[in-house]
Amino acid sequence: MSDTDQLMRRNHELSILNTIAEALNREVDLSRALDAALNSIAALFNVQTGWIWLQREDTGATYLAAALNLPPGLKHDPASMEGDDCFCLEKYALGTLDTAANVSIITCTRLKYLSTEKTGGLRYHASVPLYHHDRRVGVLNVVSADWSELSADDLRLLNTVGGLLSIAIERARLFDRSLELGALEERNRLAREIHDTLAQGLAAITLQLETADALMHIENVEGAHDAVMRALTLARANMEEARRSVLDLRAAPLEKQSFCDALRALVKRYGEDRGLQTHVELIGADRPLPMRVEAGLYRIAQEALTNVVRHASAKHIWVTFTAQPDQVELLIEDDGQGFDPTTIPADRFGLIGLNERARLLGGTFEVCTQPGEGASLHIIIPLASGEVSR
Repeated sequence: MSDTDQLMRRNHELSILNTIAEALNREVDLSRALDAALNSIAALFNVQTGWIWLQREDTGATYLAAALNLPPGLKHDPASMEGDDCFCLEKYALGTLDTAANVSIITCTRLKYLSTEKTGGLRYHASVPLYHHDRRVGVLNVVSADWSELSADDLRLLNTVGGLLSIAIERARLFDRSLELGALEERNRLAREIHDTLAQGLAAITLQLETADALMHIENVEGAHDAVMRALTLARANMEEARRSVLDLRAAPLEKQSFCDALRALVKRYGEDRGLQTHVELIGADRPLPMRVEAGLYRIAQEALTNVVRHASAKHIWVTFTAQPDQVELLIEDDGQGFDPTTIPADRFGLIGLNERARLLGGTFEVCTQPGEGASLHIIIPLASGEVSR
């Protein structure tokens, strides 16, 4: 290669790196940064497909964090992208991915045994390990149908892109943690406000009881009774306000365990309390979710299960949760008596509340049922850009 050709190649590489760096620098949200990286790599490297595995900081488990144009056999089967039982992730876990034989082109374990129709003719991918200093971050897999092998220059350039991506991932995670700390401070502030509100309510109750005591001393029984009843009304109102506020501000089951662990425990508890057979399937359980999505989905599941045990007369409950890079789905089914959605009494707000919770999360809520045929609730929540993951 002549000096001129080398100079042109270096300028082209610098242009690619500059374009990707600019795309990553515009984003502090993790999901948007990953999507920007994949789209830039696809455009600049003539890549048809790519996906990114990330490693959880708390458990070390890997999960599918972003994907671009997955082949049909993988896109329509989220479970096929579960687990780390594949060559690239096994080598990555051992810390030998960057030194493995033929690392530039790897036969994809997840595509190897699928039909050509399901893979779109794709069988191989390049794998780039992602590190931040010496800490493992994840793996970038990219696929091009016309790749037979990568040159040393191509592989070097991809690894440099991987370095930029690792820095962007770390920055996004630091940003997420700063927002989470801010949310914690805000929650503490709201808790103090609630405390002040309850304190005022208790003061009002105390005043009414003191009034009743004074009236009793002058044998004004009717006045004392009225004061006691006012105190009782205030006490009930404050108790309800406290209960509602605490439930809204504290997703207690989610503070000490992951969403999927909390969901499994919730379903198990409802089943044990009512003697129901429960079945839970979790796909993408290692994928961290935005805090508001976790809390909202947990409340949706809680309300839906409450409706089942109160009204369905069911014997079995099936709960399926699926997390993908762009959305999460929650499916709750029962074999109960079902109902006609058009004849729900006006004083029943369960389905309305579930629909409202899903809508507030930017998602959709669908109920499918008829008398004698059980019921299924299907909730889809998009993981929109800008959401903060735990």
